[in-house]
Amino acid sequence: MAKALSSMFFKSLQSTRTSASSVSGPFVQYGMRFSTGVPSDPDTHDDFKPTNKLENSDITLKDIVEQDVKDNHVMIYMKGDPEQPRCGFSSLAVRVLSEYRVPIHSRNILEDPELKNAVKAYSMWPTFPQIFINGEFIGGSDIILNMHQNGELKEKIKATSSE
Repeated sequence: MAKALSSMFFKSLQSTRTSASSVSGPFVQYGMRFSTGVPSDPDTHDDFKPTNKLENSDITLKDIVEQDVKDNHVMIYMKGDPEQPRCGFSSLAVRVLSEYRVPIHSRNILEDPELKNAVKAYSMWPTFPQIFINGEFIGGSDIILNMHQNGELKEKIKATSSE
């Protein structure tokens, strides 16, 4: 008898699993109610709804990029951030810039595809990372590595810190 009950129980679990994976919308599994849809609950508070901070302001992404480049002596648009780069080229750029012990300001382009496109349009350069020193677009990691090796980057950074 116990064997028959056990067999029925496992068969019901198995059928619940297969039916739950093929259903969209609410479903019950293991006695719990789950939903695969986005709730349209009128009781959801506005604080928890996604927002676009630029939507209700006059600031554009181009303005943000211009301000970043103007306000920060060394600005890098990269994948990840200096503490945790998310690609080898960004990592290389951070390592080279860190040799000069200057503050590195950055923005993670992976967090905002629109920012990524705005930076590309601003610099007219298709790849990342993109490094700006004292308001001037320098290039990517390969360019600053080359400048580091031939001494040009040291002069550029020195001019930046004296201003």
